[in-house]
Amino acid sequence: MSQSSDPSWVLDPDDPRAPPQEIWDRMSPEQRSRLLDELPSEFEPSEASPPEGDYHAEPVYGSREVLRGHFRRMRRRIYIGTDLPTYYPGERVFAPDVLAVLDVEDHPRNYWMVSEEGKGLDFVMEVHWRGRPRKDFETNVARYASLGIREYFVFDVRRLRIRAMRLADEAPRAYRPVMPQGGLYASEVLGLQLGIDGGKLRYYLDTAPLPYAEELIERLNAVSDELAARAEQEAARAEQEAARAEQEAARAEQAEARLQEALAEIERLKRRDR
Repeated sequence: MSQSSDPSWVLDPDDPRAPPQEIWDRMSPEQRSRLLDELPSEFEPSEASPPEGDYHAEPVYGSREVLRGHFRRMRRRIYIGTDLPTYYPGERVFAPDVLAVLDVEDHPRNYWMVSEEGKGLDFVMEVHWRGRPRKDFETNVARYASLGIREYFVFDVRRLRIRAMRLADEAPRAYRPVMPQGGLYASEVLGLQLGIDGGKLRYYLDTAPLPYAEELIERLNAVSDELAARAEQEAARAEQEAARAEQEAARAEQAEARLQEALAEIERLKRRDR
């Protein structure tokens, strides 16, 4: 164990935790700053769940791209993070696959420290592929509810299912299932619906799917190709018009030449008849 900046709080490198709120409240700004510098922002795979490959990573990082893009376009103050070490006062650190916090600045972070940020998480989604089902479907349900995380979603990749939960208003803190409407699960935190389409997790705004980055790129490429094709058609049409104009000008010159020849012939005949 290493002694932290506050003598009353010991930071265990094998089980790093933020201090209880009462200790944090007694710390000076300098002590808090030093403690934040000591908090680890990454862990060895042996200290957490091992990586699960593309089937797990794609919906995680795809969610981050879709949600960040959507909320930036909406100019909504919300932070979206993935695999971010999260420190609640006195609690064991955890790193949700996807997390959202409302009404905070969207800037890069190495971790989410509740005492420093002034609030906890509002939304968490775990992506279940081949990990321990008990962790995602039992342990986290009880833990996240006890921490007051308003919504908890689980995307079961192998079974293509979504499990959605929201904190009940009454005490004690416990989740209640969110029932689907038309196959979509509403998130009050995000103001969106979640569903599965074509084997892929999707986010919807008023039943309209939000596009993933690669889909936006494909659309932009298609639009670019269409504009390029139109430009080529316009250029070809312009060339045809220019060639037609040149032909018309040549015919006009020929007609003018013939007219001048005719007028000259008339004058010649007039002079001969005099």
